[in-house]
Amino acid sequence: MNSPVRCVVDASVAIKLFIEQEGSEQAEVLFAKLSTGPDTELYVPELFYAECANVLWQYVRRANYPATDAKASLVRLKALALQRVAIPELVNEALDIAIAHNISAYDACYVELSERLKVPLVTADSKLIRALEGTNYQVLSLTTFPPLNSNG
Repeated sequence: MNSPVRCVVDASVAIKLFIEQEGSEQAEVLFAKLSTGPDTELYVPELFYAECANVLWQYVRRANYPATDAKASLVRLKALALQRVAIPELVNEALDIAIAHNISAYDACYVELSERLKVPLVTADSKLIRALEGTNYQVLSLTTFPPLNSNG
């Protein structure tokens, strides 16, 4: 039986569905829970889609990924049953978090969403994890996220 998962995910996690790299297997397990776990909810701020498109563009620009694959990846990404949250609801508090912890306002939007929903932020961004170590924010690494490393 699959355990329900509730968390915020960032672009560094989602991109692993399309670009094979360390953590891709865990990303596939996490996103598969959307269809296999009826109580699974993955949340993203609206900027998530632009961030993913930007990463795909970077891969295309470096000639590491065909443009047709990038476009197909965006179609698949938009089809995922993610819970989307509008940016204006997050930016004031996100700016405070960004200033206090010297992280980007983009990253801080994910952190604020996590705080607001009282769920962990799952990321593959080790710099973000390090920046928020020792704080009360729940920022967890994709590779060690407990629901992906148990049989429940």
